[in-house]
Amino acid sequence: MDLLDRLLAGGVVITGDLTLRIADVDLVRIDLRALISSVNANVPSPWEEP
Repeated sequence: MDLLDRLLAGGVVITGDLTLRIADVDLVRIDLRALISSVNANVPSPWEEP
């Protein structure tokens, strides 16, 4: 659990690329990026609460 706490405290970025190709022709390309981080009073949420 300590490893998970350390990762969330600093933040983790996950990236990936997905390409759907048929006969050497790229049909669909998707780039994925995700930021996983903890949110607290010192690091507020980017979304405002109503």
